[in-house]
Amino acid sequence: MDQARAVEVFGLEAGRLAQAVTGLSEADWRRPTGCVPWRVRDLLGHVRVVIAWLPGMLAAESPVRAEVSAAEYYRPDERFAEGTNAARILVAQQHAAAQGGGEALAADFAETWRRVHALCLAEPDGRIVRTRHGDAMLLSEFLLTRVVELAVHGLDLAAALDREPWLTSEAGDAVEGLLLDGAGAATVRRLGWDQVTFLRKATGREPISEAEAQAVRRAGIRWLTLG
Repeated sequence: MDQARAVEVFGLEAGRLAQAVTGLSEADWRRPTGCVPWRVRDLLGHVRVVIAWLPGMLAAESPVRAEVSAAEYYRPDERFAEGTNAARILVAQQHAAAQGGGEALAADFAETWRRVHALCLAEPDGRIVRTRHGDAMLLSEFLLTRVVELAVHGLDLAAALDREPWLTSEAGDAVEGLLLDGAGAATVRRLGWDQVTFLRKATGREPISEAEAQAVRRAGIRWLTLG
């Protein structure tokens, strides 16, 4: 995915999420999610936090060359260790709590994604950034990881709110393309899974049997390590 397309897909999915959480009741914001111990408000806080790394990354000096792809970003190392995950949980909870009510949290998320989107639009093609974990990545590749966050946690939020998934086709295609090549996606469809079902199973949101896991391994799935 080139940079212009990555920025576009990021904006589409972030905008859809912002729209989905507008007007939630305070009871909705307190609902539990499948990402224990986060409530709906905490999970949106997490998505906001992981997007809000970008302004600082873009303000920093660009690395000489990219060294890590979006798939490699999700490798199993210290970024997904128990201590790092505990800190990630706490930061999201603290950010959500600092906003006060849900309306303010939703407005903060909307302002954040729009600011990030505008900054990314202004970057030259082929921009390289360094993540907080030290990875040098093409901005397009890092934005793809943010689309993963928006899309997958959007599915979590929709489930917690008892809503139909609001996943955009553009983000769904991008995440599925990160996990599988085109031939692999065709194999998955023959299993009877639509895109949402595949993404839920591939990211641990729905159980996957050993037979199903073998089938997607044969399809060439790239498993992602997620916090």
